[in-house]
Amino acid sequence: MITTVAFDADDTLVDIHTAVTAGLSAVTAAVADPALTLELFAADATDHWISLADRDAREIRAAAMRYTLARAGREHELDRWLELFFEVRFAHSRPFPGTTAVLDKLSRDYRLGYATNANSEAHRCGLGGRFAFEIYALHGGVPKKPARGFFEAVLAAAGAQPHEVVYVGDNYEHDVAGAAGAGLRTVWLNRAGAPAAGTVHPDVVIGSLDELPDAVASLAA
Repeated sequence: MITTVAFDADDTLVDIHTAVTAGLSAVTAAVADPALTLELFAADATDHWISLADRDAREIRAAAMRYTLARAGREHELDRWLELFFEVRFAHSRPFPGTTAVLDKLSRDYRLGYATNANSEAHRCGLGGRFAFEIYALHGGVPKKPARGFFEAVLAAAGAQPHEVVYVGDNYEHDVAGAAGAGLRTVWLNRAGAPAAGTVHPDVVIGSLDELPDAVASLAA
């Protein structure tokens, strides 16, 4: 019996690419230095998300922006531009079209949870008040995905056994392999049709969030 559906946030429910691009674009325009382009801010951020993967999301963003600004000797301006980034990033953080309708439908039959590695707080992304529980990695001693402890925190918050919880996410390693390793049921939201990066098989693969209610129903049958 499925009692709970828990979700990853960024690139699953929240359109993080649009939000981050808006934030970095605002910083680039305000910095007004031809040597510090949007592409450079974005590339440095990508590198830091890989090299500092175990850190807090805000810490990673700050380190990346400091690195970019230092290219032009302007790292002392970090606090100013970091706050601008987050102001614009959250102003543009919204769920993908159709997301709230899917959540409304699922909430009739299941408890919903929100569990993310990053800092897309539900109430700042147009999703406040929709979840029975919210979990943010590195808060309250919860490790980052794909650590088993992250999913144990999901189970504790849900008050459920692993087979009673479906975890939905877009990242194969974090959301499929990680959740399956802790015994949860898994739905891989694979919008791009990417190949699996390992041998763990998700219970269901969907290409659109609109398919999720039927996918969960198939697991509950």
